[in-house]
Amino acid sequence: MTRRAALRICPLCEATCGLSLVVDRRPDGSGEQVTGARGDSEDVFSHGYLCPKGATFPQLDNDPDRLDTPLVKRDGRFVEAGWDEALHLAVERLRAVIDAHGGSSVGFYIGNPNAHTIAGAMYTPVLAKAIGTCSVFSASTLDQMPKQVASGYLYGRAGTFAVPDIDRTDHLVVIGANPVVSNGSVTTVADFPGRLNALRHRGGRLTVIDPVRTRTARLADTHIAPRPGTDAALLAGVVSCLFDEDLVAEDLGGIAELVLGVEELRREIADLTPEKVAAYCDVPAADIRRLARDIAASPTAAVYGRLGTSTVEFGTLGSWLIDAVNILTGNLDSPGGVMFPTAPTAPAPRPARPGRGFRTGRWRSRVSGHPEVAGELPAVAMAEEFETPGEGQLRALVTVAGNPVLSAPDGARLAKALDDVAEFVVSIDPYLNETTRHADVILPPPRPSQSPHFDAILDNLAVRATVRYSPPVLPRENGRPDEIEIIERLVLGLSGMGVDADPGLVDEQIIAATLAKEVRDPHSPVAGRDVDTLVAMLPDAPGHLRRLDMMLRLGAYGDAFGARDGLTFADVLAAPHGIDLGPMRPRLPGILRTESGKVELAPGPLVGDLARLRAALDAGATQAEAGTLLLVGRRHLRSNNSWMHNLPGLLGGTNRCTLQIHPDDAARLGVDGMAVVRGPAGTLTVPVEITDDVRPGVVSLPHGWGHDDSATRLHVAATDPGVNVNALNDGSRLDPLSGTAVLNGLRVEVAPA
Repeated sequence: MTRRAALRICPLCEATCGLSLVVDRRPDGSGEQVTGARGDSEDVFSHGYLCPKGATFPQLDNDPDRLDTPLVKRDGRFVEAGWDEALHLAVERLRAVIDAHGGSSVGFYIGNPNAHTIAGAMYTPVLAKAIGTCSVFSASTLDQMPKQVASGYLYGRAGTFAVPDIDRTDHLVVIGANPVVSNGSVTTVADFPGRLNALRHRGGRLTVIDPVRTRTARLADTHIAPRPGTDAALLAGVVSCLFDEDLVAEDLGGIAELVLGVEELRREIADLTPEKVAAYCDVPAADIRRLARDIAASPTAAVYGRLGTSTVEFGTLGSWLIDAVNILTGNLDSPGGVMFPTAPTAPAPRPARPGRGFRTGRWRSRVSGHPEVAGELPAVAMAEEFETPGEGQLRALVTVAGNPVLSAPDGARLAKALDDVAEFVVSIDPYLNETTRHADVILPPPRPSQSPHFDAILDNLAVRATVRYSPPVLPRENGRPDEIEIIERLVLGLSGMGVDADPGLVDEQIIAATLAKEVRDPHSPVAGRDVDTLVAMLPDAPGHLRRLDMMLRLGAYGDAFGARDGLTFADVLAAPHGIDLGPMRPRLPGILRTESGKVELAPGPLVGDLARLRAALDAGATQAEAGTLLLVGRRHLRSNNSWMHNLPGLLGGTNRCTLQIHPDDAARLGVDGMAVVRGPAGTLTVPVEITDDVRPGVVSLPHGWGHDDSATRLHVAATDPGVNVNALNDGSRLDPLSGTAVLNGLRVEVAPA
């Protein structure tokens, strides 16, 4: 048996760790397979770190439940089909719906695994454009959209994220996140536990704000456990205290001339004092004031919030106020504070200039009138858009690596709509899961070992700039397209060129259009040059590699097509462990695209939403109702997305679908063994785990479980299906500024089973 090693970037979470894979000949001699995975000690970003998820790469790659052949539904049953047949059928049926009802009658849902693939990052937008739809939905409105909205209003673009400079900070404040388990999210960082140890060794401190004593909270110097969903109020108290006690940094750490709205924010938030919000948050006012003082007194500090601050009724307010604390304490765009990463494919710097600013509501959902946000509508609106007859009704759906029937609130309603109303559903997905079982055509991408990897999205969130590329480790079977080609052939078919046209035409059109725009820009590194000459300088390679070479050359570290010393894709290919480009560096004001060209600290929509927060405070909206508890989610080190439960190595241990409940609540309710949980949308029976890790009045269930649908093909997951926490949630509660579903702080009733 011949054995070799191969390098690969892990695609399973946002840490993007480097893997060293073991590749062996198959016992039957039919080819090779991945049999082992360990951390790549020479990887320039992760330096050998590996979590349990990455170690199961061979199980993911060899999962017998992964689809290798397209499935087409005939007479209600799936049958295998050839690629040409399946692609032609998909285009023909989608084209029929578009011709009859318009492009926006086709819904387009994108799951979060798309952030981990070249196809998802660079080609799904092209497919949405080819469909011609404004009915775009994604996991963003079940996850981080509030941060996008807050960033859009503050900095001018929804994708301009400030991330904690964890390697240089003196004080890391984590709100509603468990990065020791999640490995970080909307902050790309490998070995978060090791970085926390380094923080401690250099004399720094960690503060965690979370209603649960998570694994991250156990490492904290200070743990504050507020009532779920009250982060925005607590942060408002911190901001008010910074003003009230004259703790705002002098000159805002050197960026005062770049910030508008400081005095307006002072006026608008003055009444939301720690004393005003303390009862609502169930945190003593003295603790809130101490938090503000500690952040202000630290030489450097970085406040970082995640899912727990986003998927709540004031998610956008909370995300805004996190950045406000960082700005007011002089920690924005400064080493050791929060900074704006420079990805290798980020455009080369341009002179600072005002932009168009950020707007929402360019269009609205047909039924409930939800405003568009960053090009998307709320995921929870999909079902009603299918169910409700009339002009603009959704009649078809395309999903790419998404499972909204399981991952969104009240998935049973969406499942029924897909069965009863949808004329056609096509899914690009490797599994027959709770959503794709409703498809008419399933187009499975190859296994990860057969796919290239480049983090075109996650590099924009990385705490240190690197550039890395993984070529395919194993060849694809003859005639099997990769995921890029699957999407390109759909694009060509829907654009009228036919699914049999050369997929490379899609890339060449994008390259030509991009370079034509660049040469017209007087501030571009290739301004005034000839497009054909630039195109000729790209490598003779597959289209995605030509695009990546173009993006790198035009980027902040690129060679500007030979005009300066810098990166090309050839350099990346010559460095299999990656190239280190250094720590984050200040980027203001160049990245600002607000109408003023400055950080707009007090945008009207955000200031206006403070009235809703005041109303909740005045109404005592979080006061416990008789017999109810507040439900929060939970992350596991061995889990991330719903499909991970089909890998044997990620089951067992602490990765269990249990209802965590405080001993006092368990005794009061007589709960032990099994419990019945009732929410707005349904009832679940679930095993109980009694623990004082959750604060009284709170219960916790993990997401991504509920694999009890006999029509799926997830055999390992079905042996221990758990329950779907989203079945409790009817999706009626949203953060109105972002359209994000309220998943944390949901009121439930708990009783003995």
